[in-house]
Amino acid sequence: MEICLVVLLLIPYLFVKYYLTDHETKAEKDLARFAEGIWLLNENRFEAAFRYFDEVVKANPKSAVAYAYRGKCNLFDENYYSALYDLEQALSFDNTLSDCFMDKGKAHLALKEFAEAFREFDKAVWFFRNENADALRFRGLSRLRMEQFAQSERDLLRAMELGDEDSRFILSQAPFNLDLAKHERQSR
Repeated sequence: MEICLVVLLLIPYLFVKYYLTDHETKAEKDLARFAEGIWLLNENRFEAAFRYFDEVVKANPKSAVAYAYRGKCNLFDENYYSALYDLEQALSFDNTLSDCFMDKGKAHLALKEFAEAFREFDKAVWFFRNENADALRFRGLSRLRMEQFAQSERDLLRAMELGDEDSRFILSQAPFNLDLAKHERQSR
């Protein structure tokens, strides 16, 4: 009898505890807290966004989101080594920030470090579950720079299937020169 009473009291307690508990991750909370800086970045106000996130990093030295966005600012300013540092710091605090892998890959690609770029884009493709055209296109481009033509073509074709027009253009150029209309008819 006592066990039934305990179970009857425990079930509502667990139900209330679950629904009153905060389920947002630290990254989600930081995204909301740093909305002003993200807005600056989205408005292409890179200098102001950099200053904002530089201050945020100083005030929140363990915030993955702060480092990730300062890394984005450095990437836009073509400060590739600083971007790589910031993005690596971000990933050391939260290795689930898939955009960091994309941005790291872009920095490595700009530095002509194609194997490193490929590794980062490959991680991004994995995190995006092979459903992000940009990640596939960039992985294909890094493979193209490493002269892995067949693999590059596969990545670019998948990106094109996801609606990426840049991949369509790349595939129409050398070394591919694909008849894309023929490919589309075959894939139907």
